[in-house]
Amino acid sequence: MQQQYEPVEARTSGRPARILVVDDDPTVAEVVAGYLDRAGHLVDRADDGPTALTRADAHRPDLVVLDLMLPGMDGLEVCRRLRARGPVPVVMLTARGDEEDRILGLEVGADDYVTKPFSPRELVLRVESVLRRTRPQTASTGRPIGAAGLTLDPAARRAAKHDAELALTLREFDLLSFFLRHPGRAFSREDLMREVWGWDFGDLSTVTVHVRRLRGKIEDDPARPRLIQTVWGVGYRFGTDAGETS
Repeated sequence: MQQQYEPVEARTSGRPARILVVDDDPTVAEVVAGYLDRAGHLVDRADDGPTALTRADAHRPDLVVLDLMLPGMDGLEVCRRLRARGPVPVVMLTARGDEEDRILGLEVGADDYVTKPFSPRELVLRVESVLRRTRPQTASTGRPIGAAGLTLDPAARRAAKHDAELALTLREFDLLSFFLRHPGRAFSREDLMREVWGWDFGDLSTVTVHVRRLRGKIEDDPARPRLIQTVWGVGYRFGTDAGETS
């Protein structure tokens, strides 16, 4: 029977995060694991997809650092299988410069990615940024919110549409939370990258892909979105009036 992961926030409170590093290049894996270890995390390693899945089942990770180019089973397939087991965060590594490859990683559920060659310190910052967003919110920022048939509980990190729970990745959840807290305001992709991802720089296609994925989960007709509306020349706006057009 395939193991299902419990919510990440239930596993991270009060202890170091367990991180699984998956890369077939032993030098890269050793450097990444070393930096993460010195940052206070518990690190496990795997050099191929099947081993990664076995390790993840044996010791459920709080986050996976996953290389795209793996022998046998590539990182995209590993990510799909990890996501099928539960909402484990994934930061993907890729040596490719192709935007299409980066977008594919985001489409299968990666929460972030870093392109090789990369600074190990930057990778640690990215990992810790993702981990921070898995932790329970404080009472002052964790009150449930809702609009247009959507409800969101930041403390439990649960979202629903008409009482049916939505399967959102960490970034999709954060993006929806931000939109619900700022209805009617237009935000550029740069604004969203800064406010939701916490970065002043980055590939803006990351925002585009996450908006598209989120629309696919919350819109009645994703091809004609009425909640997350495109504001041409600016970016996106969350509108709760079903009569508005995108």
